[in-house]
Amino acid sequence: MFDIYRMLTHMKKKSTKAEKNKEKVSQEETLQDQSSTNENESNEEQDNAQDDSESTDPVQQERDKYLRLYSEFENFRRRTTKERLDLLQNASKDLMLELLPIVDDMERAIHALSGDENASAKEGMELIFKKFYGTLEKKGLKPMEAKGEAFDSEIHEAVTQFDAPSDDMVGKVIDEVEKGYYLNDKVLRFAKVVVGK
Repeated sequence: MFDIYRMLTHMKKKSTKAEKNKEKVSQEETLQDQSSTNENESNEEQDNAQDDSESTDPVQQERDKYLRLYSEFENFRRRTTKERLDLLQNASKDLMLELLPIVDDMERAIHALSGDENASAKEGMELIFKKFYGTLEKKGLKPMEAKGEAFDSEIHEAVTQFDAPSDDMVGKVIDEVEKGYYLNDKVLRFAKVVVGK
């Protein structure tokens, strides 16, 4: 990154030196024009026109190089900034994948604790689950809605196919074996589903 910056400043110095040299040449040419005769003036004007076109070519080339280098640097800066943001948003991906089986187990435990004798245990488990799940949602975790939706191979993983209970459920998700999740709108875990045929 520092090399690019040095190259940019070096190119800028070169272009300013070339512009100063061009100014000196033009000043000398004006002095020569004033001291020469009319015939020489017409000849020198033609020569000066050629010299100006030749001297602007290197300056223009240096300026073009500078602009290209500057635009490359800007593209590099934008790309690295975008990559850094993506990395920060998805840095917790591995941790979330490790925590998803725990979320599944807690959901199963809550469903298993149905009954009057386990009411207080179920209530305590639900409180813990809500806090835990709320924390995960703050970090970008979202569940997929799969049941009743059309099968999509981009977000669903078909475990098996069963006969559809009705004609409108053909090609749609009948049951969800394992819930799928998104992390910052990217698929974290595919939903394992049963598809109607």
